[in-house]
Amino acid sequence: MTSNDLGDFLRAHRARLSPDDVGLPSHGTRRVAGLRREEVAVLAGMNTDYYARLEQGRERGPSAQILAAIGGALRMDDDAREHMFRLAGAAPERQRPPRPQPQEAVSRALRQLLDGYPNAAAFVLNPATDVLAANALAEALFSPFGNADNLARMIFLDPAARGFFTEWGRAAEAVVAELRHASGLDPSHRRLRDLVGFLAGASEEFAALWSAYTVRGKTRDDKRLLHPDVGPLDLTFQTFDVRGASGQQLVVYQAEPGSPASRALSLLGSLHAARLQGPSAEPWHHASP
Repeated sequence: MTSNDLGDFLRAHRARLSPDDVGLPSHGTRRVAGLRREEVAVLAGMNTDYYARLEQGRERGPSAQILAAIGGALRMDDDAREHMFRLAGAAPERQRPPRPQPQEAVSRALRQLLDGYPNAAAFVLNPATDVLAANALAEALFSPFGNADNLARMIFLDPAARGFFTEWGRAAEAVVAELRHASGLDPSHRRLRDLVGFLAGASEEFAALWSAYTVRGKTRDDKRLLHPDVGPLDLTFQTFDVRGASGQQLVVYQAEPGSPASRALSLLGSLHAARLQGPSAEPWHHASP
């Protein structure tokens, strides 16, 4: 991370808010979007000069109380607030033991669990959103992509993504926010740093979203997809941390039972199985970009 990631993070959050958002009157012409530093200081109950020094990287080691006040002033959610604490190196993060290195190998038991979801697309991600393993339905779901190896790369660089993700902008914002969240948890993760650098150079849209400093962990959400083989798919996904395999997450996409999407998923699985039985079928495998 750069020496003033905390300042960049605070400025990005300050730029998202207007005086109306926080109940302040707006006076005069504003040359830049968002709140002024002095307005954030007033909302946080602190000296304006101190807050300015904090943004500029001239003030180190803010207390947990100061950070909590700034988080409230800038209307941060839990993920953003925790990320700010990590950037500042403040308690309670300092009191936690070092984060174990992420594991890339998927255990046999977890692979068996993936295959135990016959009606859901299930796959395992690492912090850089590399797809480490996937069940048959997940392979079928991501079959429009040239290589279903990394979700972030697929979304920003694979031509299939704009048609596959009906709400592409929402998917793009979400995956960048998840990468930002992961980078705060483990800033030394080399694969994650390399991926961010690669995507920032290859995609202006990624670079713009990365610089917005939106932070959000992958949890649960709806996905609207359009698969060329079966049409629209309205799905819901859930994300689970894999205990005993640091950094790994199990993601499960499923449809409402009895819905058109459920029937479409079943058809997709059948089509995929038929193709695998063909003479030219090749097994799916993970390959990092």
